[in-house]
Amino acid sequence: NTTLCYIRRGEEYLMLHRVKKRNDLNQDKWIGIGGKFQDKESPEDCLLREVEEETGLTLTDYQYRGIVTFVSDRWPTEYMHLFTASGFTGELKDCDEGVLEWLPQDQLLKIPHWEGDAIFLNLIWQDAPFFSLKVCYEGDRLCGAVLNGEKIR
Repeated sequence: NTTLCYIRRGEEYLMLHRVKKRNDLNQDKWIGIGGKFQDKESPEDCLLREVEEETGLTLTDYQYRGIVTFVSDRWPTEYMHLFTASGFTGELKDCDEGVLEWLPQDQLLKIPHWEGDAIFLNLIWQDAPFFSLKVCYEGDRLCGAVLNGEKIR
């Protein structure tokens, strides 16, 4: 179980360019903010802790948007609890997992990312209700996607 959060400031999102860790599933990709659950944490507990640890920010307004089941032929299955946030306090700090940068929404699908991220980002941008998305990968290639039980790819 992991969390993934897209923090919005106006028309920009805080993105993490994963370039600092060895053997990183997300190496060289741009992703939202998040990480692995610790024992006894709820999705919200993990979200708040990971955002503070990685960015120095404290979320004051966030929304649980969906769950993404990430299936890979290279990595264990991951259940990502997806959030968006629009309120926060604090000052941005350096992150030991990569480089943090505020990017305009229209750039998010133009930078290196997981192909399936486009599916859930579009759902977020369309303000879709809570959803369940399963994305299946062979290497870095998206080979299948199921949204709310219906195959979409």
